[in-house]
Amino acid sequence: MLPLTEQNYQRVAATLPDWARPSAAAGYEAFTSLPMPDSRQEEWRYVEVETDLDALGLAEAPGTPLPDDEVAAALGAPAGRAVSVDGRTVAVEAADGVRLTSLAAALAADGEVVRRLFRSGPGPRLDRFAAAHHAFGGDGVLLHLAAGQRSPGPVLMEVQATRPGSLALPRLSVIVEDGAEGSLVIHYRSPDGVALVAVPQVEVVVGSNARLDITMVQRWGDATRAYAHQTVSLARDASVVLAEAGLGGASARLHLGVDLEGPGADAQVLGAYFGHRRQTLDYRYRMGHRAPHTTSAMYLKGAVGDAARSVFTGLIRIEPEGQNSDAIQTNKNLVLSEGAEAHSVPNLEILANEVRCGHGSTVSPLDEEQRYYLMSRGLDPARADRLQVKGFFEDVLARFPQAGLEPPLRRALMARYEGLGREEAP
Repeated sequence: MLPLTEQNYQRVAATLPDWARPSAAAGYEAFTSLPMPDSRQEEWRYVEVETDLDALGLAEAPGTPLPDDEVAAALGAPAGRAVSVDGRTVAVEAADGVRLTSLAAALAADGEVVRRLFRSGPGPRLDRFAAAHHAFGGDGVLLHLAAGQRSPGPVLMEVQATRPGSLALPRLSVIVEDGAEGSLVIHYRSPDGVALVAVPQVEVVVGSNARLDITMVQRWGDATRAYAHQTVSLARDASVVLAEAGLGGASARLHLGVDLEGPGADAQVLGAYFGHRRQTLDYRYRMGHRAPHTTSAMYLKGAVGDAARSVFTGLIRIEPEGQNSDAIQTNKNLVLSEGAEAHSVPNLEILANEVRCGHGSTVSPLDEEQRYYLMSRGLDPARADRLQVKGFFEDVLARFPQAGLEPPLRRALMARYEGLGREEAP
């Protein structure tokens, strides 16, 4: 393992073009000065950070890629596929007309295309995990759809981590030029029983009148702790549908920021998650309306059982220039065991006076009246409860953009329910 030292930061920075090095330098400065987050900070409320970054190292070489599973099978022959293992891009293949390459190759070949993705550093709102990524993350995957281009099918990005005791820093960069259309599936995986930390960073830029749908399937192994950061920027009349299925990890966090930068931009965010054993599934979402006549909707449904915990904090912020925006966020949770917890905190910050904006959240057990009704139709209590849980997720799964993934995701969610109380916590 390579320790997180100045020497290894310099080694990574030396591989970057001159214009990209200030980002790495700012990241290293923040990494060496920032403390680890803790639950006293609002953005880390309700969770304990049980990770010591300084005790981890970077894998000197990527491990063996994991075998395909039902996600790849459901997609059939994608328009492109990239595999990142332990922060290194190990395989890339794409159909004609789809530019899919390692980020390192893109930086070396034509930095102008990806220059817009490199900011000055991790930013004031983020944390030491993001700083580590900027300082030590050297490789990634780039998907670039040229102006007016339409991808012939979904592109699959496999993001894997395998090395025990390692810090994996995968980076995914997506540029969809004006008028282009595409579909992307991001699949996060690691082996069960392998203790490691993953800090993915995903950056998405969608041009004017462009369309992109993104489906994320998070199935980290049961000993993985993941801290993902994702940003999406939308230009005039651009639209994105972003759906996440959250299933894996000892602790898995997604910090998502969506900025509607151009008039007429639209963002739809969907989520279905299920925590069991002692898992923590942690979602921190921010939707920024920065232009007039923009629309957004967040719709997440989750369940927790055993001693699991879920957290959702969602912020809709409408800037003064965001007049005539329309935004809503909804988060619904089922608590299926006495020791489980679900925290749901929707927030609004409205700085414009001509808007439509709302939010709603629920945290509840299964409905006793629905159980009674189903039992009156001949179902026993166990089957009645199972039908309630299945029905709870149906409407959100039906909105996921990749219809072929709906059956395996439904099976995975229901397998979680059926296993509650039957498996010992790790």
